[in-house]
Parts: sequence; C-alpha cells; structure tokens
Amino acid sequence: MTQIITTLSEVSDQYDAMFVDLWGCMHDGIKALPEACAAMTAYRERGGIVVLVTNSPRPWTEVVKQLDTFGVPKESWDAIASSGDSARAAMFTGAVGSNVWFIGQPHEDTFFKPMDVIDEPVEITQVPYDVAEGIVCCGPEDPQADPEVYRAHFLHAKQRGLKLLCANPDIVVDRGESREWCGGALAKLYAEMGGESLYFGKPHPPIYDLARRRLNALGHNLENPRILAVGDGILTDIAGAVGESLDCLFITGGLAREETKTETQPDPDALTAYLDKEQSNPTYTIGYLR
Repeated sequence: MTQIITTLSEVSDQYDAMFVDLWGCMHDGIKALPEACAAMTAYRERGGIVVLVTNSPRPWTEVVKQLDTFGVPKESWDAIASSGDSARAAMFTGAVGSNVWFIGQPHEDTFFKPMDVIDEPVEITQVPYDVAEGIVCCGPEDPQADPEVYRAHFLHAKQRGLKLLCANPDIVVDRGESREWCGGALAKLYAEMGGESLYFGKPHPPIYDLARRRLNALGHNLENPRILAVGDGILTDIAGAVGESLDCLFITGGLAREETKTETQPDPDALTAYLDKEQSNPTYTIGYLR
C-alpha cells in the first residue's frame, strides 16, 4: 500500500535525482505553485538533481519561456525533457512521412523548428489532411471542443493508412479551474477507430530515455533506485514510472483532486478507493508537492 507523506523532505534523501512533472505539480497552467518550487529548490540545494519531465508538445527551449511566464524559478530545476522533443526527433527521422497534417494551436507551430541533433532530417511540409502522408498532433485546435469533432477526418485518414504522431499523450489537463482536452484524447480516439497512434511522452519509454540522457549530460549516470518520479497523472506519470521500475510520488491535488477528496492531503479512504479502481500502487502519495 502507498505511503502517505506530508512533505517531500521525508523521503527525498533516499534519491539523487527526481523526474518531476510540471502541469499539476510545479504549476497549474497559469501560475507557479510556490510550495512545489520551494521544495525543488531546497532539494537542489542539498545536492539533488531535478529533471522536469513534461508531456508538453513544445521544444524544451519553449518550455523554459513558459516557465518564466508562470514564475517557476530557474533555481528549482536542472534540465527539461519534453515529449515535444521526443516526438520531434521521430518526425524529423520520417516516422510519419514528409507531408503532414498538423493538428494544434498556432503557438504550437514551434514543433517544426529544426533540430540540430538529427543528421539529414526529413524536410517536413504541412499540408491539408486529404493529401497528407501522416498526422502530427500537438493537441486539439480548440481545447474545449469534444475530440469527436475530428471523427470524420480521422475516418478518412485511417482508411488511407496514415499514422498519427502524438506529441502530448495527456488526455486532459486543468488550466486553473478549467479542464481542457489534450493530444492524447485525439490519439486515443484515432486508435479506437482502428488508426495507428505513435506516442512519445509519459507513460511511454521514449521520454524516459530522453530524461536519462538529460541526466547523463549533467554528469549523473544513476541506477533506477536513486531516481524518484513525481507526478499527478495516474495513467501517465505513475504508470510510466512503474513501467520504468522507478519509485514514484503521486500528487493527488492535481487531476485526481476530486476523486481523492484532497484539500491539503488526500482522504485515506477515498485514496484507497481511487487507487484500487485504477489498479495502481505508487510508492508514496502526498496532497501537493511541498
């Protein structure tokens, strides 16, 4: 059974590095969460390494700009691994062809910025869905709209055998008090319709490989028992950590706030019911990262 803790410092000395989720842990989609940022800063001051592991479809350089806007201090993290970078690497090596139908918001067009680390990258051109060789999905154009609005286009794409590259496997996120659909909801729909969706963020292996490479680049080649994964998504952060054989800290005050009846801490009975329902057993649980 998961161990409920009240502060990260109760267990942090057991780990040399942390893979920490962003949305729902370090910020709420609008502003930084001060206690979480303070906890990560304190951990780093004691010698710990913090790699932010995010399902953001943005390149890591764009994630930094967003963190600055939200007020997440640079003192609270060391490196960033984004699903956007994992997916971009796949795109530029031809995973979904060269002529792609892009699904996303205008600001997500940074996904197509060149990557210096790719030798002889495929030249990518955005085209209408009916002439595309593949699909690149950062998220719905309208995060409030039901993913079903894509069903007709997806049926056509599936019949033509197009693969969908999903740059953000999250199904939903909470922006402040408002819940929004993410790229994972579209990829899930496409797969349920019989199409092939390719995933590069949590809980899938590519982003953890990238996180470890970020860690190695900092001079730290650590075994799994020395790394703690932190996140609020039971199907992404926690499932991914379990799949990678990493200890994990479940933040109940994010996506599962209502189900776990979290105010400052989860209600133990509600937490047990929720974890039983999801068939999950995180190493540790806390209401909010602090």
